[in-house]
Amino acid sequence: MSLQLDGTNGVLGNSGAFIAGTPVASTSGTSIDFTSIPSWVKRITVNFNVVSISGSSYIYIRPITSGGAATTGYNATGNLLPASSPASTSTAITTAFPFFVNASALACSGSFEIRLLNSSSNIWVGNGLLNRGDSSGYILTSAGVVSLASVLTGIRITTGNGTDTFTAGSINILYE
Repeated sequence: MSLQLDGTNGVLGNSGAFIAGTPVASTSGTSIDFTSIPSWVKRITVNFNVVSISGSSYIYIRPITSGGAATTGYNATGNLLPASSPASTSTAITTAFPFFVNASALACSGSFEIRLLNSSSNIWVGNGLLNRGDSSGYILTSAGVVSLASVLTGIRITTGNGTDTFTAGSINILYE
């Protein structure tokens, strides 16, 4: 199958049009929000382009509803996978979908996808991979599930401790 440009801001695929957001520079602040996501959306991909933060915190991804960014109800895990020894680091999180960066000023690139599992109960599952961008060959993984109190209307990308700031790169979303 080939993909075709739809003439606006997306591509046509098997399930319809992918709509691209507007890239946001991740060069300051502790969070980046993508809002006004339509209620019919079933899949969102968050794309990271050489994103770095000022400290060694996590990068958190949180759906936004009419009540704000969801900070509870997650069953999620973030892993830091090295190319060789030592063993990987894994952390279970109940407050977000986490990427365990573990070092400042590293250019992380990759994507995270969140998909609607059950529309009647607003259950979303997510998973993704980031390259940590240093010579160590680390890969960051995140996967989990969250049950939202109401319909998803946006996505927030934030630093795990709320004080580290974004220092480089850009972030964008694609949804369908």
